[in-house]
Amino acid sequence: MIRFWGRLSSINGRKVEWVLREVGAAYERIDTGREFGGIDTAEFFVLNPNRLIPVIDDDGFVLWESNAIVRYLAARYATGTLYPEPLSARFDAERWMDWQQTTLHPAGRGAFMQLIRTPAGERNPAAIDESRAAMQPLLALLDAHLERQPFMAGNGFTMADIPVACEIHRWFGLALTPRAHPHLERWYGAVSARAAAQPVLALPLS
Repeated sequence: MIRFWGRLSSINGRKVEWVLREVGAAYERIDTGREFGGIDTAEFFVLNPNRLIPVIDDDGFVLWESNAIVRYLAARYATGTLYPEPLSARFDAERWMDWQQTTLHPAGRGAFMQLIRTPAGERNPAAIDESRAAMQPLLALLDAHLERQPFMAGNGFTMADIPVACEIHRWFGLALTPRAHPHLERWYGAVSARAAAQPVLALPLS
């Protein structure tokens, strides 16, 4: 059985929970971080010296970094579906996963931190506006991309859709952008309706 340290209030924890549900692997989640604590223990330091979640232990193989975990679980348990076999298709999926982490996430994080993690009286409106402005061209890019194909990496749902969908779930939850991206909306509606996604994306932002 896979052991998974994380929490579902974390975007990175959501990615791991979702892929575990998609592949149907047996797992135990140990709620960790923020209100659950646990990251400052000596035992957790051995698992991840960065003291960050998520972490998994799959039969003695310990792995941290959320997108690496998604890739690993997809490769081990869903090669040919979540984890594309043709090299070009696989690296197309890899590209969008990296883009989520390096481009989309930093753009939206400022508004999330201000609106969800900062008390109302301490919020910085300029930081929210900056984040919203940074997200606009990225949402337009996604909309144009998804006009050409149904999913992030082509005609089928793959590992690439999970991190991007978790990010869009968080952004849409902030209600800062008019829903004017029909292809992005269509894609998000399809992926968020998946049985594995519903328990993960139904939770409020925190």
